Amino acid sequence: MLTYSFSDVGSDSLYQYLYKCIKNDILTRNLRAGEKLPSKRSFAKNLGVSVITVENAYAQLISEGYLYSLPKRGFFVSDISMLPPEAAFGQNGPVQSLSDAMKRASMTNPAGKSYPPDTEETAERTTLPGAAHPPDRTNPAGLFDTADRPALLIDLTSNQTDIRNFPFSIWAKLVREILNENQQELVTNPPCGGVLKLRTAIARHLRDFRGIVVAPEQIIMGAGTEYLYGLLIQLLGFDKTYAVEDPGYRKIARIYEKHKVACRHIPMDENGIRISALERSGADVLHLSPSHHFPTGLVTPISRRYELLGWAASSENRYIIEDDYDSEFRMSGNPIPAMQSIDLSEKVVYINTFTKTLASTVRISYMILPRHLAERFYRELSFYSCTVSNFEQYTLARFIENGSFEKHLNRMRSYYHKKRDLLIDRIRKSELNPRALIREENAGLHFILELQTALSDEEVCTRALQKGLRIAALSGFYAQFTPGIEHRFIVNYSALPEEQIDEAIRILCESIG
Repeated sequence: MLTYSFSDVGSDSLYQYLYKCIKNDILTRNLRAGEKLPSKRSFAKNLGVSVITVENAYAQLISEGYLYSLPKRGFFVSDISMLPPEAAFGQNGPVQSLSDAMKRASMTNPAGKSYPPDTEETAERTTLPGAAHPPDRTNPAGLFDTADRPALLIDLTSNQTDIRNFPFSIWAKLVREILNENQQELVTNPPCGGVLKLRTAIARHLRDFRGIVVAPEQIIMGAGTEYLYGLLIQLLGFDKTYAVEDPGYRKIARIYEKHKVACRHIPMDENGIRISALERSGADVLHLSPSHHFPTGLVTPISRRYELLGWAASSENRYIIEDDYDSEFRMSGNPIPAMQSIDLSEKVVYINTFTKTLASTVRISYMILPRHLAERFYRELSFYSCTVSNFEQYTLARFIENGSFEKHLNRMRSYYHKKRDLLIDRIRKSELNPRALIREENAGLHFILELQTALSDEEVCTRALQKGLRIAALSGFYAQFTPGIEHRFIVNYSALPEEQIDEAIRILCESIG
């Protein structure tokens, strides 16, 4: 039987160590595709560990796509033949300094002005400017725009932060400290990429939390991801064809349209973007959220991730924009490794934001550019000023440096985990349960609720809204209507007060007929 020694576990928990051992054997082909692994109970007995240790290790490997399970048959090794052999031997390698050209560009723009030195939708469709948008089935009959609609009591489409969860006292203390200690820095124009102190803090956090190893100079700060998307279009080119997921977050496609670039909607399957459809689309740049797709909640498995990286590496004009918008809130196991951390060809631009972890009104986001794109950014776009104020940057930097951000994340994960469990438990104990199926609940701050009803999605949303409940249908996020996805609704629970859970379930039960 497969066995491992636990004599040198180090700082890892037992399940993390076992997960790494099995993963390494899969990557080095010691465990081959289709090979069956021991049952959880027999494996635990052989290793001398608890069943829950094996169960957690298997769960993490399944979530990342290294294993799959078959009912009443067991656990099997996934086919990872698309993974390059070097995937087993590290990720990005050592971080090297960016070129002198980039550093010079960060100080002088093309006009010669000096800057402070940086010491610190299932159809493929081309969307052209002016093209009509798909009908908004999350806003039935335009009810959200009418003045006479009923008072909205409960909103399951909101991702707002509960005011009680923002660390006001800590933030206020840090603001006072920064105002007293960093007065000169606060009134000094920052480098175009942002305050180095914050970028250094983010780089350390990413290394420890996401396994992403980058130089601070590769990190570019911006006031919201929308602003960063605009910078990327300028950096990668208006002549490129951009691709987005179908279904997907509608705002992303609209941003590309408003910048007058070609945008294609690529259909997805149960593992994410369809490679064949992507190839046929003629896209140069793919925008996706592999760690937790919105709105379906899918997690792209490792094999598909390497297929996508292979697609990007096959042409010098191809890139992947990895939108990691809520990876911090995985509710079971470790965070899914970012595509950027396994990208050996420097084809992935990583984007994240603090709007999910702190508050939706904290407009602080960042992107990580591959080294050669970072050099191009400083050479061609350094005339742009950083759009995040120094006050916010220095405060956030200290919030991360002194460990407050990590503590806040741990507290928020626990808070959302409990709220999710409470909501699911209430659904399963309610009259809605016989007609409800919950999907993709283990990551992010929303899940999919599939309901048995003879009504259309639009009718359900309209009836719920008339009773004071706002909910969005998954079908409303497709570029074109796709059969087979009706009756699935997106439940955002981050802003749902616990005292409204029972009322929300009651209204849903009444709304499906």
